[in-house]
Amino acid sequence: MKRVLIVEDEAAIAGLLLDYLQQAGYGAEIVGDGLLAVQRFAQAPFAVVLLDINLPGQDGLQVCQQIRQRSDVPILMLSARVEELDRLLGLELGADDYLCKPFSPREVVARVKALLRRAEGRLGVQPRQALPGGFSLDETGQRVWWQQTQLQLTPVEFRLLRSLLLSPDRVLSRGALLDGLHDDFRDVSDRVVDSHVKNLRRKLDQLGAGGMLQTVYGAGYRFSPVAS
Repeated sequence: MKRVLIVEDEAAIAGLLLDYLQQAGYGAEIVGDGLLAVQRFAQAPFAVVLLDINLPGQDGLQVCQQIRQRSDVPILMLSARVEELDRLLGLELGADDYLCKPFSPREVVARVKALLRRAEGRLGVQPRQALPGGFSLDETGQRVWWQQTQLQLTPVEFRLLRSLLLSPDRVLSRGALLDGLHDDFRDVSDRVVDSHVKNLRRKLDQLGAGGMLQTVYGAGYRFSPVAS
């Protein structure tokens, strides 16, 4: 049984998440303090961490950073703070995904399943969809390869890159790209997309494919299989 650590100080929310995760077949445990969460994580194996930002003891961003220093466990951040800085900082510190309150507990369970699939991979040969420019895509496992190298992507980066790869030579506006990420992205600044594209381009540059992700000033972004 996969175990989930719920780090949330609001008892009603924590209890609801506990119930839904247990109904989905996961073991789950609640900790309501940031300092205690780091201690508990060090004591027992957890497959996923659900981590609120506003916590007593120390905040979720500090907890995320400390957990990431010792483990690659998937971290899903939960927060009522929708400021862009919180979202971007959470990912820079190593969070894999995030949801804004209020959220559906069913959506949390779905995100947990997706994070576990991505972390564990699937057994056997993976079906890949061949795409222009030397890319291939495994939608089930949320993975992308360029030539024979797998890109190390967060779930948000995967969805953004997937939208671009599946629309070669088309200019996608920032609004269209936001719509393809999460519902909770639709009320935030377009700079969220710019930040993720910057991270994507850096990762592609390391492989020599960064020129295919192009900025169309005043319009959005475009994936061009023939880099210019």
